[in-house]
Amino acid sequence: MSSIFEGFLSTPEILEAFDERHFLAAMLGFEASLARAQARLGLIPESAAQSIIGTCKVELFDVAKIVRESGRAGTIAIPLVKSLKETVGLFNPEAVPFVHFGSTSQDVIDTALALVTRDALAYIEADVHKATDALLVLAERHAGDPVLARTLMQPASVTSFGLKCAGWAAPLVRSQQRLRAAAANALSLQLGGAVGTLAQMQGQGRALAELMAAELQLRAPLASWHTQRDEWVALGCELGVLVGSLGKMAKDISLMGQYELGELAEPAEAGRGGSSAMPHKRNPVACMVALAAAQRAPQRVAALLAAMPQEHERALGNWQAELAEWPGLLMSAHGSARAMAQALPGLQVDTARMRANLQTLRAALPAEAAEEWFSPALAVQAAELTREQLRAIRACVAALASPGRTLAASTSQQASPALQGSTKEAHD
Repeated sequence: MSSIFEGFLSTPEILEAFDERHFLAAMLGFEASLARAQARLGLIPESAAQSIIGTCKVELFDVAKIVRESGRAGTIAIPLVKSLKETVGLFNPEAVPFVHFGSTSQDVIDTALALVTRDALAYIEADVHKATDALLVLAERHAGDPVLARTLMQPASVTSFGLKCAGWAAPLVRSQQRLRAAAANALSLQLGGAVGTLAQMQGQGRALAELMAAELQLRAPLASWHTQRDEWVALGCELGVLVGSLGKMAKDISLMGQYELGELAEPAEAGRGGSSAMPHKRNPVACMVALAAAQRAPQRVAALLAAMPQEHERALGNWQAELAEWPGLLMSAHGSARAMAQALPGLQVDTARMRANLQTLRAALPAEAAEEWFSPALAVQAAELTREQLRAIRACVAALASPGRTLAASTSQQASPALQGSTKEAHD
């Protein structure tokens, strides 16, 4: 998944989550869960389930070969299932007909995508939380420090730097709230069989889905969502909004860090933000990553929306196009969140320069205008607004941090009760 042109815009965690080997392991997790639950319901023999479960280990497969063959097959699922059947057949030929029984390619791929997305969202949430915490510290510390407010890229009146930080933090908290709600709906098991009816499950399709969802800690939907992509795309839209909020913050910080203003600077450390030609330069690399993400994410989200009109019960092209966009969106989201989470705790704030910039403008104005727009009372008011907003934001952060409100809990609580007496896995 890595690329020389985008690896530095993402994170090792997301690159690994969507690595070919990791994704195939998630697909095999689906196949093992399917066999285990089917045996529990008497849909396939216990001995067949044991063989299938024991073979669903990614180290037993030639991942590169499966990926190569996916181009000819039109989906990664077909060569994977073929290889799984061949491997199962080496140990238990009678179990081969029960591999992937009653399922379809989209079931295994969509479920695997939900599993790796859940991991990716947990990484994103952790870094957004770190960025938010850093902003709240900055807002409290600088609640009373006046800074020049700028409108339409021109100097305007006075605000406080703390109020700006609170303004950056609030959208991140709101995004966390909405992402959790969207994830609770979107991170669902996909299980419908060829046309969404689970026709081969002898009327036990609902029970099968509930058992699998409980084991995989995914939501058990009322029906398959093969071509009903609303909840999945809604999650993508929320990721796009988060990236936009991080980009807005990065834009402000990078502008305030320009040499002519000199009010902010990203942390200075060896190997970070240097120039190969000009030793005096300090490039805002965290802002660069967040701004690059904000440029890329809208196209990803638009592609997800454009792919929603899908044909009948299974799509021809649009679902496949959606799949291709999803990893890039998560790469941008986590790259942006990680960059700001690393930069904000060490953000260098030059309050003296902020005051100097204010005074320069104030001195250039007529006395009446200077008194109206740069009265000390305005800075006091901005400080009061900052503390009022901090109280509200911290209440939201506390609610997000309360027991049972994590992303993992939000999804697993919607799954059915845990499997009882599940099929035992075979050993190598």
